[in-house]
Amino acid sequence: MDFDSMFLDARSLYTVLSFLTFIGIVFWAYSARRSEDFEAAANLPFADEKDIQVSEK
Repeated sequence: MDFDSMFLDARSLYTVLSFLTFIGIVFWAYSARRSEDFEAAANLPFADEKDIQVSEK
C-alpha cells in the first residue's frame, strides 16, 4: 500500500466521519426532547430580568 492510497483512504474516512457527525448533530437538534429547551432559549431575549432565575454562588 503506497502513501497516495493511504492518503485517499484517510480522506474518505474523514469525510464519512464528518458527515455522520453532522447527521448526529441535526438529529440531536431536532429531537422532540430538545424542543422545550430550545423554545425556552429562544424566548430569553424577551424575558424580564425578574423572570430569569440565576443562581449566584
